[in-house]
Amino acid sequence: MYQITVRPCTIWGKSAPSWRDSLTTVTTAQPSLALATAEGPAEFRRRLLAGLAEAIRERGFRESTVADVVRHARTSRRTFYEHFASKQACFIALLQEANAEMVRRVAAAVDPRAPWDAQVRQAIEAWIACAQSDPAITLSWIREISSLGDAARQVQRELLEAFVVLVQRLTDTPELRAAGIVPPPRPFAVMLLGGLRELIATTVEDGGDISDIAEVAVRATRAMLGPRG
Repeated sequence: MYQITVRPCTIWGKSAPSWRDSLTTVTTAQPSLALATAEGPAEFRRRLLAGLAEAIRERGFRESTVADVVRHARTSRRTFYEHFASKQACFIALLQEANAEMVRRVAAAVDPRAPWDAQVRQAIEAWIACAQSDPAITLSWIREISSLGDAARQVQRELLEAFVVLVQRLTDTPELRAAGIVPPPRPFAVMLLGGLRELIATTVEDGGDISDIAEVAVRATRAMLGPRG
């Protein structure tokens, strides 16, 4: 039995910080001026993404409102609309950043000098650890984005393509070629990634522990990517 170490993958954390957490000094006479000085657009954007993430954990994406987002972000509707045209736009930005962080985590977890089957385990366990660190966001990413129109579907394709490129890059090394492993064609990689995502989604929906699918995911991936005789 392998123990998966879960490290949060999200850049927005489990809850939006209060504005006081980001200040190095606070003047009691002019708190609003201190806030404006300490926090620029990037920090407000980060807080809004964190606010949406917390709203999704609390109510799910569909039931969450802009009011929920700004409540968790401890800011105003005006600030929200200065950064995002809609809740959907905020959600897409949230998923783009989550996906980029997951890709970075998986890439960093793989030791290219390790045996090929160990590399598969490293990649799968890193992916599962990211998904397990925030199941509500993971499930929203898989289930909600395809129903949000053409712009969201394009983002979904971009997210998938980032993982396809990652898989092909991780398998395109002299060490893996020497072991008989070659980068999978794109359709092959899409099938692999789609299956793993659906396995994670159904596990979350059924109330299961995502870490429980690690072994079957590792075995399936090894079977699909392994040397061909």
